[in-house]
Amino acid sequence: MAGTVEQNLVAQGITLPQPAAPVANYVPFVRSGNLLFVSGQVCFGADGKLIAKGKLGGGVSVEDGAAAARGCAINLLAQVKAAIGDLDKVVRVVRLGGFVNSAPDFLDGPKVLNGASDLMVAVFGDKGRHARTTVGVAALPADAAVEVEGIFEIA
Repeated sequence: MAGTVEQNLVAQGITLPQPAAPVANYVPFVRSGNLLFVSGQVCFGADGKLIAKGKLGGGVSVEDGAAAARGCAINLLAQVKAAIGDLDKVVRVVRLGGFVNSAPDFLDGPKVLNGASDLMVAVFGDKGRHARTTVGVAALPADAAVEVEGIFEIA
């Protein structure tokens, strides 16, 4: 039987994808003590295509960016599940770091990253509330609109 977190995912209409393999010289996650560091996940959807491609403030809307950030969060959770097997072992979402492919004058990166943050709270409840950094960048791999990394405390 699925645990509480996976039941919350189902209630959100989410099926975790197969975790993406690294595309360069890094690993998808590292466990150090009770912390799990998950490498940045770009906004690939279940169909293997980018949820949003291009620059926020340059053709990609805040709403599409938030949907992309949500997709990144789903991909993070797929990596967490691959690392620890049971999402109920997550004690807390500690921190998310978000990178937004931004036009130079785009100032709404925090609104974009709410797509990832809101999902973590919806899935984990208060354990999903986390520290966060949002950074606008000139480019991301595959011209993805958003990339999100995470740190999770695990049992």
